[in-house]
Amino acid sequence: MTSHTVRTRFAPSPTGFIHLGNIRSALYPWAFARHHGGQFILRIEDTDTERSTQAAVDVILESMRWMGLEYDEGPIYQMQRMQRYREVLRQLLDAGHAYPCYMSTAELDALRERQMAAGHKPRYDGTWRPEPGKALPPVPHGVQPVLRFRTPTHGHVSWNDQVKGLVSVDNAELDDLVIARPDGTPTYNFCVVVDDLDMAITHVIRGDDHVNNTPRQIHIFRALGGEPPVYAHLPTVLNEQGEKLSKRNGAKSVLDYRDEGYLAEAMVNYLARLGWSHGDDEVFSREQFVRWFDLDHLGRSAAQFDADKLKWLNAQYLRALEPQRLGELVRPFVERAGLRIQGVDLQAAALLLRERASTLLEISELCAMFYAQPQPDPQLLGPLLTPAVRAALDTLGARLQALASWDAVSIGAAIKEVLAEHRLKMPQLAMPLRHLVTGRAQTPSVDAVLALFARDTVLARMRAVLP
Repeated sequence: MTSHTVRTRFAPSPTGFIHLGNIRSALYPWAFARHHGGQFILRIEDTDTERSTQAAVDVILESMRWMGLEYDEGPIYQMQRMQRYREVLRQLLDAGHAYPCYMSTAELDALRERQMAAGHKPRYDGTWRPEPGKALPPVPHGVQPVLRFRTPTHGHVSWNDQVKGLVSVDNAELDDLVIARPDGTPTYNFCVVVDDLDMAITHVIRGDDHVNNTPRQIHIFRALGGEPPVYAHLPTVLNEQGEKLSKRNGAKSVLDYRDEGYLAEAMVNYLARLGWSHGDDEVFSREQFVRWFDLDHLGRSAAQFDADKLKWLNAQYLRALEPQRLGELVRPFVERAGLRIQGVDLQAAALLLRERASTLLEISELCAMFYAQPQPDPQLLGPLLTPAVRAALDTLGARLQALASWDAVSIGAAIKEVLAEHRLKMPQLAMPLRHLVTGRAQTPSVDAVLALFARDTVLARMRAVLP
C-alpha cells in the first residue's frame, strides 16, 4: 500500500436491523474505493455489549452480501481489539493527553443542573484536569475513575468537509471527552480514531449525525501524531413523511426489500441517486455507478425516500432481465407460496407477467394462476355466461380442440373467428374465458395466457362449468 491508496470503511453497530439509510453509508465508501482502485473495510463497532448481538451482525453481513458490497478486509470486530485500545490509552496518559477523572455521575448531574439553571451549556468543568499550579481534589476512596481526553482550550478545529465545505468549531465549545469508562472499556470516539489510524483510513464517508463527533476525533488523531482522514458527512435520509429514516419512524430492514422481490442492482441504483447524481441519469448499472462516482456531486440537502420511485426503478430492471435469470429469481418466490411448479414453464410465465409487476413477489403472485386450481367466483362468472356466450364458448372449445398448432397466434385466430361467427365483442368472450381457465378477471392477453397451459388443461377447465 502507498500513501496514495484510497481506503474507506463502513463501521455499523450491530444493535438492530440495517435500513436503507444505513446501507447508503456503506454504498458510497464502497463505490469510492472501487472507483479509485482502493480498499473497502468492514468494521463492526460492537463495544455496546448490552445491545450488540450476533443476529444483528449476521443481518449486516447478509445485507451487504445481497447488495454486492464486497469488502477487502474484515469484518474487524472492535471487541477483539481491546488490548490495542488499552495500549493507546496508556500512551495518551503518559503523554499528558488524558487524565483520570473521579467526578461521580451524581456530581456530574448536579453540575449540569446548575449550569442549565444559570442558562449555560451543560458541560464538564475540568475539576480533575491537571494544570500547572492547580491543586486537584483528594482522590476519593474506592472510586474507579473515567479517563478524559485533554481537549485544547484555545483556538479552533477545522476541516474541509467534502459535502458541507469548511467546518470550524471553537475549542472553547468542547469539554474534555470521556475516552474510557470506570471499568476501562474505551468509548466510541476514542475507538474510532484508533481504528481509523491503524487501518490507514483515508476517507470517512458517513452520515451527518456524526458531524459533532468529528472535532473531538480530529483532536485525538493529532494527539496520537496522526493526520485525520478526509471527511464527507452525508445528509440525512428522510422517510416519506419528511422524518428522519429510522427504525423508530417505520424504516424497514434492507432484507425486507429483498424478501419483497426487489433486485439488488435496482436497490444500488436507487440508493446511489439518494444523495448523489450524475447529470440527469436515472437508470444506470453498478459498473457505471462505480465509474462515475465522486464526492463532488454529493448533495447537501436531505434526500427523501420515495417508495413509488423505487418500485418504478425496480420494474425497469425486471423488464431488462435475461429470461433465464428472471425465471431463476422468480422460482423461490413461487415455491415460498407453496405452489408446485408443473405444467406451465415458469420462465415463459414470468416473461408474460413481468410487464404487469414491479417486484419478483408481484410476478410470483400473478404466476399463481398457472399453478393453482382455479376457483371461479359464481357471482362474477354467472352474469357473464349468457346463452350467447355459452354457445360461443362451446364453439371455441371445438375450435381449440382442432387446432393443428397450440400457440398464441393460432389461439388468437380461433377466438377472432368465434367472435365474428357469434357476433360478440372480445370482452364478452375473454372475460368468462379468463374466469374459467385462471379463476381471475384480469390477465395479460387471453390468447398468450391460454398458450402457456396444456391444451387438455384449458379444455377441461372450460368443460368443468359448461354443460
